[in-house]
Amino acid sequence: MANSIALFQKYVDKLDEVYSMASLTSDLDEASDVVKYDEKTKTFQIPKMSLDGMADYSRDGGYVDGGVTLSYEQKAPDYDRGRAFNVDAMDDDETAGVAFGMLSSTFIKTKSTPELDAYRFSSYAAKAGLTTTGADLTTGAAAIAAIATAFDTMTDNEVNVEGRILYITPTLNGLIRDMDTTKSREVMSQFAKIVIVPQTRFYTAIDLLDGSTSGEEAGHYAKATGAKNINFMIIEPSAILQSVKHRVSKVITPAENQSADAYKFFFRAYGIADVLDNKAKGVYLHKAA
Repeated sequence: MANSIALFQKYVDKLDEVYSMASLTSDLDEASDVVKYDEKTKTFQIPKMSLDGMADYSRDGGYVDGGVTLSYEQKAPDYDRGRAFNVDAMDDDETAGVAFGMLSSTFIKTKSTPELDAYRFSSYAAKAGLTTTGADLTTGAAAIAAIATAFDTMTDNEVNVEGRILYITPTLNGLIRDMDTTKSREVMSQFAKIVIVPQTRFYTAIDLLDGSTSGEEAGHYAKATGAKNINFMIIEPSAILQSVKHRVSKVITPAENQSADAYKFFFRAYGIADVLDNKAKGVYLHKAA
């Protein structure tokens, strides 16, 4: 069965490429290069530094010594989901490989990645350092005014101006696009990138369906009771701790499968989606009423 496994591996190697094309949040993956993952403890190591402020300089005594404290906070992955699929044995290994390629691509594009995006946005919404009380935006003028206010509020809170990403629903983006005014173009041009997010991935909270409880057998996710629709979010990437791993844990061939004459494929995605405590104001949330 060595040839079969080698054939499947060709498709496994392309899973990250599929994920990158389908994901709306992949730009935020591991944005902070100072955050490390410890394989021994299975946690992310987040450095935190606190410093004393300026003090009076004395011509007699010189400088006043300041204190500096460097500590590390440990955070465990908070997202761990998976699924197993059976594909009936084919006449030849190559056909089975094509079936697996189609299965993996469709699963990641239509199930795994939308869920991961929705989970991330809801996690960041819950920990946004700057947020609105909730308002409906029904015109382009109202939307552009809200975005301009959000941008200025972040700047007033000393959030880095460079690199900010605007995540916005297609409806609001369309209202702004239809304005086609100097003001709207100027406001939108301040962002390093604008990402259009379908409302189905843009909620303040979601429920992850476990796949086994009655009514949840299909798995996936759903908008949580009491959750609000997100109108837009502005994220400064260094404020985010985000890392994910997609992998096929194993492939069982028909010869090894004791319950069916079928290939069995195991998918798993795990990682973390969090807002760094000291940079919470790098996330601005505007939600619906």
